[in-house]
Amino acid sequence: MPEDHDWEAYKVPPTRTPVSERTTSVPNPVNFFQSAFSYVFDAPVTFVREWIERWQSKNKFYYYHQKFRRVPDLSQCLDGDYLCYYEAEAQWRRDRMVDQEIVEIVRERLTACKQREGPNQFQNCAKEMELLAQVTKAYQDRYGDLGYHGNARTCLMKQKHRMMEERKAAE
Repeated sequence: MPEDHDWEAYKVPPTRTPVSERTTSVPNPVNFFQSAFSYVFDAPVTFVREWIERWQSKNKFYYYHQKFRRVPDLSQCLDGDYLCYYEAEAQWRRDRMVDQEIVEIVRERLTACKQREGPNQFQNCAKEMELLAQVTKAYQDRYGDLGYHGNARTCLMKQKHRMMEERKAAE
């Protein structure tokens, strides 16, 4: 369209709601309540939120990269050191969750490879199958037969019994 419009040819349609003309000198109560709400509630909350956001932008905290220090194993705890028992149990639970996620990731990689390769899955996904077999065997050796309520003590006893069986088999 050209820059200079012919206003007679292209008239602007009237708006649907007419513009209200104030004819009284009494203030509108809605405007009063809106400004009161803005100053009493909204402004302090906005100020505090902006202050917190400025403080957080200076101190970045990445909660998903939380690193726990390694604690002594249950076999290294002294008798009656209940705090060490508790920390070793928490460490064992974290290790178990990490091992579960490793098995799950390897399983997802294998299913993705099978989906991608189709009929050639046995040839092209052999490495993933072998890796899944190794990971599940290691997980089963460590955590198998413990059940849902397994803990660090029963896992340690299982490893001890397995080591004793291996020694007997070696003799």
